[in-house]
Formats: sequence, C-alpha cells, structure tokens
Amino acid sequence: MRKILIIVALAVATGVHAGAYEDMLKAIELDDDATVAGLLSRGVDVNSVGPKGDPLLTLAARDGKPEVVKTLLAARAKLEARNAHGETALMLAALNGHLDIVRQLLAKGASVNHSGWTPLSYAAARNQVEIARLLIKSGAKVDAEAENGTTALMMASREGHLPMVLLMLEHGANINHKTRAGYTALELAIARGHRDVAETLLRAGAKQ
Repeated sequence: MRKILIIVALAVATGVHAGAYEDMLKAIELDDDATVAGLLSRGVDVNSVGPKGDPLLTLAARDGKPEVVKTLLAARAKLEARNAHGETALMLAALNGHLDIVRQLLAKGASVNHSGWTPLSYAAARNQVEIARLLIKSGAKVDAEAENGTTALMMASREGHLPMVLLMLEHGANINHKTRAGYTALELAIARGHRDVAETLLRAGAKQ
C-alpha cells in the first residue's frame, strides 16, 4: 500500500494522473516503446518505480524489453537505480540472458563492478556464458565477492554450470577462495552432487 501511495504522490507532483503509471507498466510489458515515449513526454518520471519497488529500467531489463530499454536510456534513466532487492538493470539483464539489453546498458556506461552481488555473479548463476564473456571483456572482476564472500566461480560451481566454471578458470578465478562461512567452490559442487564440476576443479588444482 505504501508503494502505491508513493506512485500516486509522484503522479500528483508531476501533474500526471496515477493511471499513467499503470499505462507505463503495461507498455513495458508489451515492449511498446512508442507508448513509453509518449508517457514520458506527458510527464511520467523516467525514474519512477512500479508497485513492487522496481524502477522502470530494471523492469524492462529484467523482462527482456529491448526497445523500451532503448527509450528509457534515451530519456536518461538512472543506470544504477536498484530495485527492492538491490538489483540493477544490468544484473537482471545478465541473470535472464538478455544479451542485447546487456550491450545497451554497457554502451551507456552501466557499472560491471560494485559492492555486493555483481552482474557477473548473476550471469554465472544462470550459466549465461556469452554474457559473462562480455562482462569480463568490459572489465568485470572475476573474483569480485558478494557480502558473504561468494564469487562467480562459486555460483557456477554450486549450480553445476560446467561451461561457466571453465570460463571462470580460463580467466584466472581463484579456485581455492573461501566464503565467509569457509566453503570453497569444490565443496559447494560436491555438496550439490555436481561430479563433473568437482572433477574439473580438482584437475585445475582445487584443494580438498
């Protein structure tokens, strides 16, 4: 309820009726960039949030709406705006495999490195190898740690994504790094029963 009231308040402040925000969310769902552009020209704030705390750009990036993303970026949407879970548009595009959107965001200067979970870790969680390659090429730190010490290699190992594990090793990932709780990538792979990943890590020099 509080978030809905915030949206209504924003609408009143900008002289736009509350229904315009509902129209915006529907247009994003349909990847209707023309309607999005029209609503922005009528005064809808490009950095407003949806009822669940999602900035418009993160919604479009998460759901794979490239034309809307292009329109929002042209209207100077904040690249580093985060949703209620602390996720940026680049993180969500990487997680869900939206390569074209990842390219758009990187071209505009979206951060590949920041505190906490990173776009690379999100790509690793879903085995988005091509996106991970692009992020690394764009300067993503392979051994960047989340708050609990987890790295992209650990995410890939935990989920059993051998292609991603190989990519991380190719780019020099620290194979024996430990989380704050003391777990290594090898231990995470073994705990989940990912034998192929565990064997690969052992061959690459993981300590038992």
